[in-house]
Amino acid sequence: MYQGRVGLRDDSICSQQVSAAPGEQRQRSHSSSRTGFTVLELLVTCGIIGTLMSLILPAVGSAREAARQLQCKNQLKQVGIALHSYHETHRCLPAGWQFEATHQSLYGWSVPLLPYLEQRAIYTSIDRNRVLEHPANLSARKTSIASFLCPSDIFDPTFLLYPENPSGGAIPPIFELPTGSYVGVYGTVEADDGVPPPPGDGALIHSQTITFAHLQRGLSNTLLVGERTMSMVPSTWLGVDAAGEDAACRLLGSAMTSPNCKLCDECEFSSRHPGGTNFLWGDGRVRFVSDSIDSRTYQQMARRLAQ
Repeated sequence: MYQGRVGLRDDSICSQQVSAAPGEQRQRSHSSSRTGFTVLELLVTCGIIGTLMSLILPAVGSAREAARQLQCKNQLKQVGIALHSYHETHRCLPAGWQFEATHQSLYGWSVPLLPYLEQRAIYTSIDRNRVLEHPANLSARKTSIASFLCPSDIFDPTFLLYPENPSGGAIPPIFELPTGSYVGVYGTVEADDGVPPPPGDGALIHSQTITFAHLQRGLSNTLLVGERTMSMVPSTWLGVDAAGEDAACRLLGSAMTSPNCKLCDECEFSSRHPGGTNFLWGDGRVRFVSDSIDSRTYQQMARRLAQ
């Protein structure tokens, strides 16, 4: 009998310990019925996500631009290797442009480099003995070469070349040309400033054959090729018609003030890389030139003579 009472007492004690008070049962029932976030919790979460995105997105953008700038530099390095290979074969640099017999069309310095850039098929499709407008050159006029395009720039694969039109009236285009981001360094004067143009003091000009020996300041101190954005003036790797607007500047550039100069002539160099522009130097290296460079230093780097 005693043991039985003890068992009943123990059972009642256990049941009291297990059973919750009515208030606690209501609280637990209320807690278990809650789903989702409160408005405050949702606002805090959105704020945290927004803060993280504001930190991550600029970093992602910077990483992408760094990759694009590296690709641009590698492309310019390939152009440098091609220039050195051409110089080794021909004992000179290519002319800034080459006229055909009628002097109506100017073929750019990039054209003779095509075999050295694994673009021989395109090279053989170009007939430099005919005007650029000739049907034989139609395929080349519509051919966009990716290695001549800076990945940071915003461009169309081709653009329409219009004739010079001082009157400003509506006129039809001459023809369509492939876009190019890289132009040769004519020097510190404009290649399109008059007919005939002023003699260029850079490394890629039309009036005489330039060799590495003519670069008196040394290969490592002389600019050969630089960038230009399509927004400045659309440039091309192929060539232009002599009657075209800013014709020679579609192939060559001038270092007159500084890269990305907002008030400068269309012949100036420019890029969409933050803070400066990539340039190929005579020794084959590619270096970033800051927008804030001293103008006299900038001009000296573009001249082939020690001045």
